[in-house]
Amino acid sequence: MNTKWLEWATKLQSIAQAGLTFSENSYDLDRYEKLRELSVEIMHEYTWVSHERLTELFAGETGYQTPKMDIRSAVFKDEKILLVKEKVDGAWSLPGGWADVNSTPSESAVRECLEEAGAIVKPKRIIAMQSASKHNNPLNPYSIYKIFFECELIETSFKENTETLEAGFFPLNELPPLSTDRTTVAQIKMCFNARIQDVVEPFFD
Repeated sequence: MNTKWLEWATKLQSIAQAGLTFSENSYDLDRYEKLRELSVEIMHEYTWVSHERLTELFAGETGYQTPKMDIRSAVFKDEKILLVKEKVDGAWSLPGGWADVNSTPSESAVRECLEEAGAIVKPKRIIAMQSASKHNNPLNPYSIYKIFFECELIETSFKENTETLEAGFFPLNELPPLSTDRTTVAQIKMCFNARIQDVVEPFFD
């Protein structure tokens, strides 16, 4: 799933961002700016993200570039897993989203479950940490690490919110259409497999 053009474009962007942050020579700054513009052109050509949006995203980034963190929660009830229907594309995913600054990963998992699914949960263990570029589609201009938690369900009551349309529990053999940049069938299977094991060796990469 990972492609060379994306790897090259993100490396160009990372080099350009670091150069713009740490260089002082005006000629070098100009070169790094052109390098960043080139990375935007490459990503725009091959991804769903508009040229304007890419420029906006990268122009707002400073300092040494590091991956973003996406937290996803596997919450089970009666041999079914909790999914939420995303407003952005009408497809379904594990509840989750970007980790918040000054929050621990487990605190982000609890918050996202409550906000997106109306579910109060208690994180139990980490199932996996994956690089999205190797496991999810469509390709994303950012480098993203996805952390999957298994969470214990305490109670749930869906409430209208800005991100999701509804929430529901689904058996593995009756999954709805998935928002594959967020959650894939393979990732849900991974969560089901982890659930039946007393001890889970977290999957990484």
